[in-house]
Amino acid sequence: MISHADPKAERWFSHLRACEGQAGLRGTCPEQTAMPSVMESSEGGDEGESLRYEEMEDDNVSPTDLSELLKEGTKESHDRAENTQFVKDFLKGQIKKELFKLATTALYFTYTALEEEMDRNKDNPVFAPLYFPLELHRKEALIKDMKYFYGEDWKEKIQCSDATQQYVDRIHHVGQHEPELLVAHAYTRYMGDLSGGQVLKKVAQRALKLPSTEEGIQFYTFENISNAQKFKQLYRARLNALDLDENCKERIVEEANRAFRFNMEVFDELDKIGRSLAEEAQDGGVPVHDGKGDIRKCPYYADKLGNAAAGCPYHTAVALAKQPVVQLILAACVAVAAGAAAWYVM
Repeated sequence: MISHADPKAERWFSHLRACEGQAGLRGTCPEQTAMPSVMESSEGGDEGESLRYEEMEDDNVSPTDLSELLKEGTKESHDRAENTQFVKDFLKGQIKKELFKLATTALYFTYTALEEEMDRNKDNPVFAPLYFPLELHRKEALIKDMKYFYGEDWKEKIQCSDATQQYVDRIHHVGQHEPELLVAHAYTRYMGDLSGGQVLKKVAQRALKLPSTEEGIQFYTFENISNAQKFKQLYRARLNALDLDENCKERIVEEANRAFRFNMEVFDELDKIGRSLAEEAQDGGVPVHDGKGDIRKCPYYADKLGNAAAGCPYHTAVALAKQPVVQLILAACVAVAAGAAAWYVM
């Protein structure tokens, strides 16, 4: 561990004792003001909401502190993630409920993996100071959201997408073989949830007309954090007090950028599904599949097609009539019937 003879270490330990004494390990850190606060643009219009942050100076923070290295080292990745089509549409309130359900499903698998590995490393000194299960863990909240959207048998209706599975696999690898890099995944996810995630919460509630009692968006609700800004300050103080050399800090920043890339891949995957949902059959209500990939891998399509099969015979017939192969067969039948009629008249 860091020696208390180190003036910088002494400063951080003193700082942490003050924070934790006032916050009970989960609240305030009054001296620091460097964490970003969410700034929103005006509501409405094409611009929608914004995930931009405002930074305030803090004399206690050094450019070599891990929190500063992460903030500066992931700026470009953060901007790219914010400018993916899925996020831009989301911020404008242009998100379908079925797509939001799939996004929530991706979060469920991601946080299940992340929190499993955090539990595994809760006593490991390279991660233990950042272990806040009561305040941060999201799995139980996501289970509530899954039940709201899919019903009590939700587990039978979902599956992990390809992009999400790659993200999950990386989290498990890190947690089991390079636990110091777990810091990057926790930082990227939870600090984002407490910042820009709160903007997304309001957009989703408004765009999807979700209940004011917050069913469906429990993921974004941190019941055991009374002041998100102060908690983030405490979290940063813990980051900066970790006993890490410069090489390890660089690897954590690199891993944080990798975490952003995994998230962007999930966003791109959702965007492709969203575009396929944009065109829906007029009568049967079954979305038109673009022919790419296995339709059975998408729980939304499987559910819709299953319902359609048991639906109105008229709607089913109309939907079938729109298929090119069926139209070709019908055209051939009409031609045969016309020929027979002509023969009969002669």
